[in-house]
Amino acid sequence: MNIAVRYYTKTGNTKRLAEAVANAVGVEALPISELVAEPVDILFLGNSYYAFSIDPEVREFVASLEKEKVGKIVNFGSAAMLNSTFKKVKAEADKVGIPMDEREFHCKGEFKGLHKGRPNEDDLSAAAEFAKAIVK
Repeated sequence: MNIAVRYYTKTGNTKRLAEAVANAVGVEALPISELVAEPVDILFLGNSYYAFSIDPEVREFVASLEKEKVGKIVNFGSAAMLNSTFKKVKAEADKVGIPMDEREFHCKGEFKGLHKGRPNEDDLSAAAEFAKAIVK
């Protein structure tokens, strides 16, 4: 099974989650500036809310994906105030015809003193276990 992990972060929280996910499934976590060149069965995509939506760079990244190269997208991320970005990412994935796995990982993320220390070691461990469950 071919797996890739891509992430977008402004604070470093999603990068930490991406590294935990990638380590759990034996691949490297790369920023979304690294396009998905080789076909993958599963693309783990890390992102978060910025100004009440996903960042335009995340939208552009999903739009750049080729449905022939990506079997499905698995969403993960953190946020200080809002919950999952699943619906926003799915709307973009639907436009290019790539299915989203209904399962996702989401936890609190630190932002301007809110949820200090999150994602913490428990969150990173939970993200790793989530990723292992997806690929088994």
